[in-house]
Order: sequence, then structure tokens, then C-alpha cells
Amino acid sequence: MIASTAPAGKGPAGKGSHRQSQVDPLAPLRAPQDPPWDVYLTGTVFLDIIFTGLDSAPVRGTESWARGMGSSPGGVANMATALARLGLRTSLAAAFGDDHYGDYCWDALEHGEGIDLSPSRTVPGWHSPVTVSMAYEGERTMVSHGHEPPPEEPAPACPPRARAAVASLAPGVSAPWIAQAASKGTRVFGDVGWDDTGAWDLAELPDLRHCEAFLPNAEEAMRYTGADCPRAAAHALTEHVPLAVVTLGADGAYAVDRRTGETAEVPAIEVEALDPTGAGDVFVAGFVTGTLADWPLADRLAFAGLTAALSVQEFGGSLSAPGWSEIAAWWRRVQSVEGQDREALRRYGFLAGLVSEELDRPWPLRRAVPTIGFRRSA
Repeated sequence: MIASTAPAGKGPAGKGSHRQSQVDPLAPLRAPQDPPWDVYLTGTVFLDIIFTGLDSAPVRGTESWARGMGSSPGGVANMATALARLGLRTSLAAAFGDDHYGDYCWDALEHGEGIDLSPSRTVPGWHSPVTVSMAYEGERTMVSHGHEPPPEEPAPACPPRARAAVASLAPGVSAPWIAQAASKGTRVFGDVGWDDTGAWDLAELPDLRHCEAFLPNAEEAMRYTGADCPRAAAHALTEHVPLAVVTLGADGAYAVDRRTGETAEVPAIEVEALDPTGAGDVFVAGFVTGTLADWPLADRLAFAGLTAALSVQEFGGSLSAPGWSEIAAWWRRVQSVEGQDREALRRYGFLAGLVSEELDRPWPLRRAVPTIGFRRSA
């Protein structure tokens, strides 16, 4: 396991003009006939309010004070922001509330991160869903509130052409846009949440057949396959999807590619976690980036794990996602750690061809802020 250093650097919080990613990981592969978007997403945008610095979980009948607080777009915005900050041209279809929260999230994503919101819309009279997340002891507890948007919101009937799409699969639910996207050559990456039905039946994930890759965590993978270990579960999943990636928490991640017979396992990076909110989305974004860039499987796993590790050292879901400047700063600093495991360090040697000295500078990424809507001074 590679030892890390302190966070790579924090940019000023709050509003600011969008800065294009300093690295385009797909530059060698781009051609005039390419789809206009690298990744398409659809889902629900939440306003996340995050409390950090809690010594323990809130106790019934008492009041707890947090030492830190931040607000940021959440839900599908976590994935969209992580992809955009890694240099992928990202298009998002989402419903936004007709309120200040919705205005804030739209501005943060469109102008702050450069995400295409042309398939999105504001729904009159619909308030933004909200999640309150409390981070403590490396874990989190969340409370959410919201209502379903009108049935026609937000996914368009025909998703735009894109290299890839990330789809959140749910038991018993089929989303027509997934099959439509796959039929146009879009590579679909499926993630999944906890099965509240308790069935854990892969046949209840009808859109899995349209996916190129499936990325559950270890517990989800074992429950869906009945395997007694995550690695066996990953192999079992390749009977249903070409590429299975199983996250192993503190042990890293394991992947199997049925098409090539290749397997890869990369250990986690040791970090001091401040807030794990959105780390799974950042992992998926890192893996999608490496896949579209045609990197070796082990490099994709290592990059996904690195981006997730950098994200948990910040708080705020979407706005904790790292950019290339932070990745470059981590790569410079980690090489100077005394007693570093050289073999583990070589696992990340592929970064040397992606980052440069010019990138190792502060980059004013937006971060989660305690409040929204400060009046601008004249």
C-alpha cells in the first residue's frame, strides 16, 4: 500500500469562472467524426449540506455541533463534476428546482465546471431535493428529502451521441435511454446501490445487458452472485457483463475483463479521510476516463483509486473531486515521502506521461462553502 501525503492543495471556495481541465486524456484519440460528448449522464441533482468534524454519530435527544460545514451540488452532480474535472466533455440531463438551490446548482455545474446542461431543464414550482450528510469516524450518515419530478423530466427521449454513459441501475427498473444509447455505440458503465428489496437478483437489473462494465462494491457483488469472496464474485459477474470491477474498500479494487481474460488488482492508497461523500462516483469517473483513454486495466484501477483517495481529503461530494493539478501535485509529493515503497510507487508511474511541472501549481477549484447566496460587493 502506497503512503500518501497531505491534500494536494486547496483552491479558494466560492464562485469563479470555469477553468478548462489542463489535461485532455483523450487528446491522442480525438477525431473530427467523434461524438460531441465524451460522457452522458442523467439523474437527480441534490443540494448537499455536509457537516464535518463530528466526534461521533448524533445521539438521540442531544444537540451536536459540527466543526465544519459545506454546501455543494450532489446526487448525479457528483459524477458529472468528477468527469468534467478529469477533462471529459460531459453532458447532463437533470431536472432542477425552481428555487435558489436549483439556481445555485445549475450555476455551479454549467459555469463553474463547464458541464453541458442543454438536455436539462428547470421545473416550475418544483423544489430542489436536499441531502444532509454528517461525516464522522471515516463514515457518513445521510438524511434526504425531495419529491419526484414530473414524469417527463429529465431524460430526453433520445440521448445525445456520446462515447460513454454512466447508468445507475435499480432492481426492477428499465430506463429506455440506456438501450437507445447502447444501440448508437455508446459504452455504458453501470453502477448500482443497495437492493432494498433483498432479492439480489441480477435478472432484476434488465439494463445490465446493455452495459460494457459493472462496478459494484464487494458486498453488493457477493450478494448478487452468491460468491463467498469479492474476487470470485467479479469472475461470476463476467457471465453477465464483459467487464466487472469490484471495489474492496480499504483493500483497493479488483477487475476482470472477460473479453481479454485479463485480471487486475490494485491496493488502496493510505489517506486520512475527511468525508467519503461522493468517493464512489469519483472512482467510477476515474475508471471511465482510463477506459476511454485506452489505458491498461491495472492503470485504470490505480487511477480510479487515486482520484477517489484525493476526493475524501476534501468535503462536499461533487466539489471534492480532484482536477489534474491536484493529481500532479500528489505525484510530485508522494515521490519524496521518506521510506516510500518503490514498488508501490511504480504502480503510478504512468502518471509521468500525463502530468508536467507546469501542472504542479494551485488551481482554484470550487470547494464546498458554508452557505450560498452571499451578496456580491459593488
